[in-house]
Amino acid sequence: MKVLVASGNAKKLRELEAVLLDLGITGVELVSIRDVAPYPEPVEDGLTFEDNALLKARAGVAATGLPCVADDSGLAVTALKGMPGVLSARWSGTHGDDEANNALLLAQMADIGLRDAAFVSCCALVTPAGDEFTAEGRWEGRLLRAPRGENGFGYDPIFEPGDVDGRSSAELDADEKNARSHRARALRELAPHLAALVEAKVKE
Repeated sequence: MKVLVASGNAKKLRELEAVLLDLGITGVELVSIRDVAPYPEPVEDGLTFEDNALLKARAGVAATGLPCVADDSGLAVTALKGMPGVLSARWSGTHGDDEANNALLLAQMADIGLRDAAFVSCCALVTPAGDEFTAEGRWEGRLLRAPRGENGFGYDPIFEPGDVDGRSSAELDADEKNARSHRARALRELAPHLAALVEAKVKE
């Protein structure tokens, strides 16, 4: 069964593939938006991660007729009352400028001692029949005072997860990150719904 992942980020596909493999879920062929005919991607104007994940998943289903998985994620800093939040990718004003986003956030937090933060991901699955499922994952940790590491993307270099040995998220290898990350946690919760779709397809 083909399932669209509403992203062109190959790392997100591999992360979902790893989760499905780990859970023993077979019969799912993941395709990205690069593998289907181009369609207008929705404006991510939701107020929550769940809003934006559902916007993207609904658009994917409408355009392709395939079940669609989408996620929206970001960094929630306690001292900033959960911001950057849904604005994480464009915190500095330019969408996707990781270096500028990190620099601005570190400057804003320079004099603040409370460094608690969490990566948050909401993953949504929308089916052609109109069923909708969402799941949220959180990866608790703290903000560093300077970037460390070359792996990952986004805020990984300035985030130290609470469940590793003092390394930043950008100092973890892919397997370590996939086993712990906010997105992986949300995908694990969503995966049984994908398994149910496969089972229903087999019975048709």
